[in-house]
Amino acid sequence: MLKVAWSPEYVLPLPPNHRFPMSKYEVLPQQLLYEGTLKESNFFKPEPIEESRILAVHEPTYWKKLKSLSLSDQEIRRTGFPLTDTLVKREITIMQGTLLCTHYARQYGVAMNIAGGTHHAFSYKGEGFCLLNDLAIAARYVLDEGLASKVLIVDLDVHQGNGTAQIFRDEPRVFTFSMHGANNYPLIKENSDLDIGLPDGTEDAFYLKTLDANLKLLLEEVQPDFMFFQSGVDILASDKLGRLSISREGCRERDRLVFQAARLNRIPVVVSMGGGYSEDFRDIIEAHANTYRVAQEIFF
Repeated sequence: MLKVAWSPEYVLPLPPNHRFPMSKYEVLPQQLLYEGTLKESNFFKPEPIEESRILAVHEPTYWKKLKSLSLSDQEIRRTGFPLTDTLVKREITIMQGTLLCTHYARQYGVAMNIAGGTHHAFSYKGEGFCLLNDLAIAARYVLDEGLASKVLIVDLDVHQGNGTAQIFRDEPRVFTFSMHGANNYPLIKENSDLDIGLPDGTEDAFYLKTLDANLKLLLEEVQPDFMFFQSGVDILASDKLGRLSISREGCRERDRLVFQAARLNRIPVVVSMGGGYSEDFRDIIEAHANTYRVAQEIFF
């Protein structure tokens, strides 16, 4: 059974002119239920994560400032969100969702979080709509608990996973792979274990060929026994914040490549949603929904 983390707390009230499409966290599960891709039994509601799990990845000084709402104005602007108690509770609930997905992925092969993919959160700061890093927290958890010995993070958002790269810079048990738009945010990139910066306007054929070749190589060389997949759909040609030219079908085939690789190699995979900022809201929902449709098709 495909288990999916979701909570009403994922949907945060934001000003009408805010560029982050928060409503996708409400509409996507409704769409998946309506079309029959998921049933109510597929969903589980996470509680807030334990503080010790946050501190295993994030610096105590940063976490203390975040939970006490004492970030500076500059630090708040960097995150892109108004800092409130509701926002912090949302973040720590999302973190627990991805962490719990690790157990479901080991049981069923795959598990997914309707939110998450917060790869711009560093150990000591937040930025780019990311305050805490769910990929890093969950990866650290599976290592600490002996659930995995080698983790591969496959980050296919249009933006480089800079926070994740910084957090695991000196951790040989985690291999960070980021394939992103070379000219997209962040302006200054961190060094992942493997970065592939794609030129503006990259289309389906080159994108999928590049991903397929590198994914096969990494599975052979890294030999991971656990995977995390950041499945941002801001690679779409329609995305307002992206510079690539991937079609909706190309994005779906991207998901298929990742899931087939995980299934073939019997590697549990946890999926976090990541970004998506297309002008037409239907493009965002359809592309995200495809990730769930393909997961059901391949694993179940």
